[in-house]
Amino acid sequence: MASFLHLLRKDTGALAAPVIAANAARPDARVTVVLLDGAAAPDLPAGVTVRRLAAGELDYPALLDLIFAHDHVVTW
Repeated sequence: MASFLHLLRKDTGALAAPVIAANAARPDARVTVVLLDGAAAPDLPAGVTVRRLAAGELDYPALLDLIFAHDHVVTW
């Protein structure tokens, strides 16, 4: 099973959403999106896990764990 982690910044361009959707469409793919620095979530397909790097939600040690738990890490 392929696993994809996408890290989205506030200034992430429009290309991120279709790439994330293409990853999610792969058979047996696991896709996680982490929103950084006040980024807004684009329209994403069902099944994509969305996390926010913020106090009380996701901290830096947990983000590091996510990076090592995924096969592909894409920064936008």
